[in-house]
Amino acid sequence: MRIDSVPPWKRREIWGMSAILLPLIDGEVDWESFQGHVQRTAAAGLVPAVNMDTGYAHLIDEQTRMRVLEETRAVCAGRMFVAGAFVGDQPGAAFDFDAYARQIESICSQDGVPVIFQSFGLTGLDDATLIDAYRRIGEITDRFIGFELGRMFAPFGRIYSLDVYRELMKITSCIGAKHSSLDRMQEWQRLALRDAHRPDFRVFTGNDLAIDMVMYGSDYLLGLSTMAPDLFALRDRMWADGDAEFFHLNDWLQYLGFFAFRDPVPAYKHSAAQFLHLRGWVKSNQTWPGSPTRPDSDIEILATILDHLRGQGWIERAAGLVAPVDR
Repeated sequence: MRIDSVPPWKRREIWGMSAILLPLIDGEVDWESFQGHVQRTAAAGLVPAVNMDTGYAHLIDEQTRMRVLEETRAVCAGRMFVAGAFVGDQPGAAFDFDAYARQIESICSQDGVPVIFQSFGLTGLDDATLIDAYRRIGEITDRFIGFELGRMFAPFGRIYSLDVYRELMKITSCIGAKHSSLDRMQEWQRLALRDAHRPDFRVFTGNDLAIDMVMYGSDYLLGLSTMAPDLFALRDRMWADGDAEFFHLNDWLQYLGFFAFRDPVPAYKHSAAQFLHLRGWVKSNQTWPGSPTRPDSDIEILATILDHLRGQGWIERAAGLVAPVDR
């Protein structure tokens, strides 16, 4: 792409969705901290996103997944939330529509909006059959969010061609798609397609290394924002209000993202647990067994970042935010 083909800045209201970390204590889910984190995220005006990668969607069992949905519905009390529809399979597996249908039904039964996780069976389809699969999904729910996932996040991930993306936008029940390639150019191309073919379609950036994609017209569904939903909401408000301090706060949130999302990328969930523990929002900084970890030496760096965020008055300022009207 040439720089003159990059979408222009768009100062607009940003629709933020924040993946919820599933906190642990003594090897068990810390449900009290989970409830608090969902409540805090929703109160800031962001849409809680549960059972995503940040919630260990590929590691938790079905009983835990269902309780997450039930707890989230109770906390949100009618406010919107989204949830990952995850189907675990193996390389070479066939696409299992019935398994996706069960996941979607369980989410919708709790008043959530499904985010369609990829699987080996889904991403192994050719383009035409892949689109047919999404059309079938669109027939069993009135709203869903697509999801493209880079291989750095999961081995079953696939970034679709622009032709596939254009067809996905034609499915009216698909209200948007999370894009997690960590590649600005591919996301800019999707924004251009959106603007040309379906302006109401939401491109939810999943690029935790370029959170300023919201300036070009993306919305977001991020794992990074789980560490500071209040500050992301404040940043978004600054953008909508034309407050130039947006850039200062965004830079520090991006610094946090660069640190948390370094290689190995999946270990960001442990970084999130460390940071939330420093904030006093979770009771321990444990991560799920089998998930990559960070060294304890990271805590001092995270504490320095947190001290700066406090010192700028942003955390205090964010505490005054009120949730906007439900979508």
